[in-house]
Amino acid sequence: MPHGLPGIRHRLMVAANAYRRFTARFVPAIRLGSVIVGVAAFIGAIACLTALTIYFGFNHSESDLRRILGALRVCQIIFIINILYGLALSFRQTLRETRAIKWIVDLAVLLTLLPLAYPRPDHPWIEILDQILYSNKFLFTILGAYSVVDLSFGIIKLLGRRTNPSLILSASFLLLILVGSLLLMMPKCTYGGIAYTDALFVSTSAVCITGLTSVDVTATFTPAGILVLALLIQTGGLGVMTFTSFFALFFSGNTSIYSQLMVRDMVYSKTMSALLPTLLYILAFTIMIELAGAVAIFLSVHDTLGMSVEEEMVFAGFHSLSAFCNAGFSNVDGGLSNPLLLGSGQWVYIIVTMLVTAGGIGFPILMNFRQAAVCNLRKIWAWARRRPSPRIPLHIYDLNTKIALVTYACLTLVSTGMFLVFEYGNSLEGMSTGHKIIQSWFNSSVPRSSGFASVNPAGFTNITILMFLFLMWIGGASQSTAGGIKVNTFAAMILNLKAIILGRERVTAYDRTISTPSLRRAHAVIGLSIPSLTFYTIMLVWLEPQLPPKALVYEAVSALFTVGSSLGITPSLSLYSKILLCTAMFLGRVGIISLLVGMVGTHNDPPFRLPADNIIIN
Repeated sequence: MPHGLPGIRHRLMVAANAYRRFTARFVPAIRLGSVIVGVAAFIGAIACLTALTIYFGFNHSESDLRRILGALRVCQIIFIINILYGLALSFRQTLRETRAIKWIVDLAVLLTLLPLAYPRPDHPWIEILDQILYSNKFLFTILGAYSVVDLSFGIIKLLGRRTNPSLILSASFLLLILVGSLLLMMPKCTYGGIAYTDALFVSTSAVCITGLTSVDVTATFTPAGILVLALLIQTGGLGVMTFTSFFALFFSGNTSIYSQLMVRDMVYSKTMSALLPTLLYILAFTIMIELAGAVAIFLSVHDTLGMSVEEEMVFAGFHSLSAFCNAGFSNVDGGLSNPLLLGSGQWVYIIVTMLVTAGGIGFPILMNFRQAAVCNLRKIWAWARRRPSPRIPLHIYDLNTKIALVTYACLTLVSTGMFLVFEYGNSLEGMSTGHKIIQSWFNSSVPRSSGFASVNPAGFTNITILMFLFLMWIGGASQSTAGGIKVNTFAAMILNLKAIILGRERVTAYDRTISTPSLRRAHAVIGLSIPSLTFYTIMLVWLEPQLPPKALVYEAVSALFTVGSSLGITPSLSLYSKILLCTAMFLGRVGIISLLVGMVGTHNDPPFRLPADNIIIN
């Protein structure tokens, strides 16, 4: 038998071969055990997050607290068993499915064993490390992080079952709305309690980034409730599947090809290899813009609202998030129409309008901006190093970007001018010319989806309200945080109308032909929006005969197209009207066509072609 280093290597190889032969005999049992442990960990993750929510959201007695901590300990043990089982009996699969950062989370969970195995020493060697390892904050943070990662990976695995993506998207929003309504009812989230109907309405409005609210946000919700509201807005704005896909791919990395294809379509990534970078870019861009917006808002309102520095930071962060997500919620009395804000200068309105625009142009356009920036930087870098310029695509900005931006800019310019003309001597009276222009820009931009208001819309002229109804119907760009039928759809309709008037067979723009499926979908969206709006308007007028019809029409448009602007009747609505508007906000967020496709499913055309014929349209 060899000695020294070769002998050690030989013994390790013998042990490894023996281990492989041993595990090979029990492959079916190991796989079954892996499934059982994985399911237990998935259920444990749900139970863990539920227990943490109860711990932080409710007041407890000593006995209740012991039960909660006991439940968390059970979840901790399940997680540890899951990790150790994978390392001991499914090492290759675990190594293949786990990214480096997931190893850190798993190691942190295993570190939580130390306080269980060893009592806390009276004289620790490293006092800071001792305080961290034996604190409940460390335990709760690690268990919560592991639960989120495990749940995300489990959800992405379900996508590999070839479930309809439209149904998954709709179900994810519905589940988040229900969870959010329960979170908002927690005692620590409100000052004096809230009815479940109002909690459901506010949760739906936050997840669907609408902004309508049946209660006074500042008087109803505590700082904990505002935090829950902010999380619902952020998750609803970016999409539940965006977050779950990011956690699953970033931490685990190994998912089925089918599930990756579905995620690629959801975030409009060009290739499979760019899927994770696309998700990272979307989340990083969102965080950077919201942080920059929060800093700018903080500087613009500092020492003007009579708040402490901490309250000003909360105000700035919440409004930056709400503006970029086009949610329209405010955590200050009176919202952005607060007299202290109106009299403190106009920078806050400029910043909020820019954030609303950034969130409303859509993530595909932001991705196109990134690609164009990379191409231009490569060109500059090559020029600086005096090397041949790299090959750059002829059309850096794609057709969707050009059409959406041009239409968005035209609508903004026209609506700003019209608001200035119609409200010059009405809601803008008494302001300087500069302030009137800024307020016109702000108030004509927010009805596209954000729902903010610096002046009460109930005081607008009738022609301004009609203009707002039109702007709310159009909304922002596709795959953005804005609502409406989208400027892309509106532009496709106008271009198709132009082609018909000119007698052309093809619809073209910027040296490109718009595909027939895009035109068909655009007209389907417009066609469905009209009867849907008619239905909700008729139902509201029927349910609320005592309220002004003009205000009810405005409310229906605002809810269905997820705007959040109101003429002040939302708190006066009955129970059935609030539930009706919840369905309108949900349909407006997930998309009526997407929901119908998910429910009916896709049906391929028959293998034969039927003879074509014309119908009279004139």
